[in-house]
Amino acid sequence: MCETLSAEVSEGVIDQLFSTAAAPVECSEATALLWQHYGLRGVASPLNSERDANFHIRGYDGREYVLKLSHPAEDRAVTDFQSRALLHALAQDPTLPIPQLLPRRDGQPYALVEMVDGSQRVLRLLSYLSGQPLHQTQRSAAQRRHLGQTLGRLDNALRDYAHPAAHHPLLWDIQHAQRLQPLLAETPDGPQKAVLADWLAQFMQQVQPQLGGLRRQVIHNDLNPHNVLVDAQDQISTAGLIDFGDMVEAPLINELAVACSYQLSTTANPLDSAGELIAGYHAVCPLLPGEIDLLYSLIMTRLCMTVTITGWRAARYPENRSYILRNNGLSWDGLQRLAAFGPARATAYLQQLCQTKGAA
Repeated sequence: MCETLSAEVSEGVIDQLFSTAAAPVECSEATALLWQHYGLRGVASPLNSERDANFHIRGYDGREYVLKLSHPAEDRAVTDFQSRALLHALAQDPTLPIPQLLPRRDGQPYALVEMVDGSQRVLRLLSYLSGQPLHQTQRSAAQRRHLGQTLGRLDNALRDYAHPAAHHPLLWDIQHAQRLQPLLAETPDGPQKAVLADWLAQFMQQVQPQLGGLRRQVIHNDLNPHNVLVDAQDQISTAGLIDFGDMVEAPLINELAVACSYQLSTTANPLDSAGELIAGYHAVCPLLPGEIDLLYSLIMTRLCMTVTITGWRAARYPENRSYILRNNGLSWDGLQRLAAFGPARATAYLQQLCQTKGAA
């Protein structure tokens, strides 16, 4: 199947598309590695993941952990990039609600291990963050504002983080949305495909050329509701930002574009609920006028990416279809409503929200 993809799609991105299948890891193997490398005993239960093998560990010491085994095809430099980002962010802001990377017995942050099937994976152990997944909570303005503030704190903590693998190819990277072209080429013809193709062409012609002038840094890049935990008691405070597997260096505003694409409302202004998250973020990590002017287009692009990528992947991996498509329907609905709202009204709303209209 690889030969049907455009030559413009890099080898690293092709790996992401075609290397999903890997031999399953048994719970017994996970607990053996836990003892060997961390000196901990516990009960392991598998967690859903698109690529890695992840386990929830209930330790005999009374604590809970997340044990992660990277996909065998993942670039080791990328794993190092993600791991050291966690260490860096917590060094800058120790109270951030993000997982703590726990050292092995020898003090190292992770280990390259050989599995029973002969493959090699990177083993990591993270602290377990308790809380209720955002998609299972009652939404509120205060909750969205606190989430925006927490995301702003994370980006402030990552502002000076640099790593050689920060520019690794990632299919979910908005700045390189042209990589969707071969996926769209394989999508069945119909009204949805036409809408997606038209927006992608608009992005490449009008938006992409402007991205070079924006602030850049390492961002989380995947703040969907399944990657956010909320305090189970107050239903407001962000208790955890998890899953740093899509981190990349990109325009800073892409961070908000991703987050906002999952916060659209069904009101006349689909951005009004996302606006609460934006306001919280802007209070902690102020946005620049040029960033705000492109935010609408970047949200639209992320929605286009979600519909295209998840639809393409679900057709090829039907056994994981429900997990892959968990955000597809809402993203398509949001794309249509935001397109109907239009760029002029959206940008005017965002400028007023952040009070940047006419700013230098």
